[in-house]
Amino acid sequence: MAANRVAMEEDITESVTLMVDSVASSPMTPKTVVVKEDETHHPYAFHVSGPRNVASPNWRDLINSSWLDPNYKRTVMACFIQAAYLLELDRQENRNEQNALAPKWWIPFKYKLSQTLIDERDGSIFGAVLEWDRAAAMADLVVIRPSGAPKAVLALRGTILKSLTMRRDIEDDLRFLAWESLKGSVRFNVALEALQSVATRYGSSNVCVVGHSLGAGFALQVGKALAKEGLFVDAHLFNPPSISVAMSLRNIGEKAGVAWKRLMSMLPPKNEPLIPNGNEGQVSPGNVSSGFRNWVPSFYGSNQKSTVDLRKWVPHLYVNDSDYICCHYTDQDGVTEKREMNNKENNSPVVNTNSQAAAKLFVMSKGKQKFHEAHGLEQWWSDNLELQSAIHSSRLISQQLKSLYSIK
Repeated sequence: MAANRVAMEEDITESVTLMVDSVASSPMTPKTVVVKEDETHHPYAFHVSGPRNVASPNWRDLINSSWLDPNYKRTVMACFIQAAYLLELDRQENRNEQNALAPKWWIPFKYKLSQTLIDERDGSIFGAVLEWDRAAAMADLVVIRPSGAPKAVLALRGTILKSLTMRRDIEDDLRFLAWESLKGSVRFNVALEALQSVATRYGSSNVCVVGHSLGAGFALQVGKALAKEGLFVDAHLFNPPSISVAMSLRNIGEKAGVAWKRLMSMLPPKNEPLIPNGNEGQVSPGNVSSGFRNWVPSFYGSNQKSTVDLRKWVPHLYVNDSDYICCHYTDQDGVTEKREMNNKENNSPVVNTNSQAAAKLFVMSKGKQKFHEAHGLEQWWSDNLELQSAIHSSRLISQQLKSLYSIK
């Protein structure tokens, strides 16, 4: 009996040991489940929060390119900006090539990372250059680049409120708030050099610059700087900043100028002629102004062709009217008022005025929204997106682009 009891205890001990070893070596241990859940359900994973109804390029794009659809192009550009955000988050969270989140946001569209833009002040990544991946496209029988797909895209992220880069991001936010210019920033020079490089390599018509929030401000200004050099790149700007102290002061000055003109228009005209001319008689101040404005273009050698050339650069702006950071782009009151005054003062259209500055402005209106929803990037690839209006000019667009159309 004693021998049997010992044998039974040994069998039980061996069975328990085997069960423990089996559980320990099983892929369903608690540790394995946690890791799997983290990788699969990360909120920034492409298959979790990315677009749902956007297919990867395939051989059909050779016949009917998806890139010619404005909605498809807007969605992909927003994804590229998200990749720029995630490059910095991957760096901060020490992710490697195996578990990095950013590549999943450009790989489905057959692009590859060719350059990261680094802020030398803190080592943070604030942008990226993505180029068409010919090898990846060939693997899916896309033997040539689809029509409308850029050869290179410069994507610039906005502000990240995390300690490792928040200080430098906010410095540039305050720079724009105070001066409505980002040219003094280290990031401006780095972004401009990167954009110039790919525009020279591939041709400006094959290059695109995109950005969100602060990144949209940089994209607008580096794109404008390149346009002054005669290089017109495609530009897609999401929630671009529109609030600044400089803009507010300028608006006050413009309103004062309009009020002064109205006051002067109510005063009786002077009887004394300004320019003695026996053939044409007395000349009113309005006629002098009109004559001078019509004479200036020919004096400086400007013509219709040069005006058309300047208008080649027309950026695409995507704003949400519930986002107080970018909603002022929808204000057209200033432009309308100036146009009406010009029409009253002159019988012929005035060339080289701010009203010629134009952009394709797409506005989303969903009623009252929370700020993080109205300013978020993910709204621009959502399935139920409806752009309720598309206009080509506004007071703020004229202010931003007027240097491209003024006589110098």
